[in-house]
Amino acid sequence: MPIINFRKVIKFSIIIPVYNRPDEITELLESLEKQSYQNFEVLIIEDGSTQKSDHIIESFSKKLDVKYFFKENTGRSFTRNYGMERATGDYFILFDSDCIIPPQYFETLHNRLQENYTDCFGGPDNAHESFTTIQKAINYSMTSFFTTGGIRGGKEKMDKFHPRSFNMGFSKAVYEKVGGFANMFGEDIDLSIRIMEAGFTTRLIRDAYVFHKRRVSFKKFFKQVYTFGLARITLYKKYPKSLKLVHALPSLFLLGAALLVILSVFCWLFITPLLLYIFIIFTDSLMKNKSLTIAFISIYTSFIQISGYGSGFLTAFFKNVISGKSETDEFISKFYK
Repeated sequence: MPIINFRKVIKFSIIIPVYNRPDEITELLESLEKQSYQNFEVLIIEDGSTQKSDHIIESFSKKLDVKYFFKENTGRSFTRNYGMERATGDYFILFDSDCIIPPQYFETLHNRLQENYTDCFGGPDNAHESFTTIQKAINYSMTSFFTTGGIRGGKEKMDKFHPRSFNMGFSKAVYEKVGGFANMFGEDIDLSIRIMEAGFTTRLIRDAYVFHKRRVSFKKFFKQVYTFGLARITLYKKYPKSLKLVHALPSLFLLGAALLVILSVFCWLFITPLLLYIFIIFTDSLMKNKSLTIAFISIYTSFIQISGYGSGFLTAFFKNVISGKSETDEFISKFYK
């Protein structure tokens, strides 16, 4: 293990909510065991699972400073808050249970915080070599500049960056002043906004990335991105200034694509823009993944990504903005079950 010299050693508290995913937590803990920087505690909070992970956590108790908690099912926001209430570190790190953490993650993060401290940060995600072709295609669609992944941005220093909770961290001081996650969809962006409104700094740390498995089926993937579109309107209702034109682009693309398909019945040239977009997606994915199979699947997952987010956004917009109702979260919860 390398010797690392820091002006002030930071202890991290890693909070991981788990719900019926014992296999995933095994891979995550194995990756934490291999970290080059080990000054952290791990808090596993089981959110009322029927498939408990206690026996798996016990097998890591001699290798990691890991603490296990079991509570009744209250949802991911309250589960994360439960963990943060019991954390003892200087800086809280949030991971999803379907993440694998590169061995240099905490060493890199510690270095970046020493060089340019920030009260709150977010890191990107990447595809691990062990991922299936579908997982790699989904990862491409979730991170590509040519899909809604482009909305999340790719610049090193992004103004008012909103971290996502699969790879997010903030200081204990932030938590003590701002509090934890609200019980809503889009809860990570909501927390980011509250953090910034409280006067704290946020930024993207691009090389503090994780391998994020995400959904393993097209149906689950569609449901996930559909809720992202719905949640954007939830955030708009709470923070009107948070909605930008860029958030509506997937919906505009979806409507435009539908129009082009209809017009192509009368003249095939109208389909040309869609064919060009398909070619761009295929070529970009092929260059990044070096696989024809993944490139072809990326076309399908990219359309799932845009149509799912776009249709969710439109549904919530007409249901909760045009009609004037306030049922977005309830609507999302019913759809998501």
